[in-house]
Amino acid sequence: MSESAEPQGSTARPPVLEKEPGPRPQPPPGGTGRAHRFWSARRLPAGLVALLLLALAGLFLYDVVAVRAGRPGMSWRRELARQLAKRPLDDTWVLVGAGIAAALGLWLLLLALTPGLRSVLPMRRTHPDVRAGLHRDAAATVLRDRAVEVAGVQSAKVRTRRSKVKVRAMSHFRELDDVRADLDTALGDTVRGLGLARQPRLSVKVRRPGRKG
Repeated sequence: MSESAEPQGSTARPPVLEKEPGPRPQPPPGGTGRAHRFWSARRLPAGLVALLLLALAGLFLYDVVAVRAGRPGMSWRRELARQLAKRPLDDTWVLVGAGIAAALGLWLLLLALTPGLRSVLPMRRTHPDVRAGLHRDAAATVLRDRAVEVAGVQSAKVRTRRSKVKVRAMSHFRELDDVRADLDTALGDTVRGLGLARQPRLSVKVRRPGRKG
């Protein structure tokens, strides 16, 4: 279970909790389990595919019933059958149609085989039947708030990914090397304190604010 992420700079969401069904397993050695990514339900793609298939099936069923009742079939279907019968397999339009169909099929396979929900970062499992995740924007907000607490930092922008956290800070006093070292220390501790299953690498850059005018 997860919720959509809020824009950066807003109040951080609490971690996402997911209770796994089934019997209560025994905790693994060390008290933790392997944390996997959260899977998206992908209701929109599934709904669109279902509606498309339903519409096509209904259309062809209507045409079959009409032909069985002695009425002529739909003109577009007769024209399509005629075109497919006379065009060779290496015809440009046949190849284009096959390519589009293959691309759609690969897209659906990709959706079916990948977890999705890239905005939710899995957290370490401290209980065998509870999974927790932290939204990227919530993690970015926590890190940004911690960054501006460092002496010399005027403002900071944070981008959080699964494997890397990018921090871009503006410093209006103190030496840049000193500010960067303090940011590395403070944000490194904060990243470890987030409790993520896969700790992202930290990239910190500090510069002076540009002159106005």
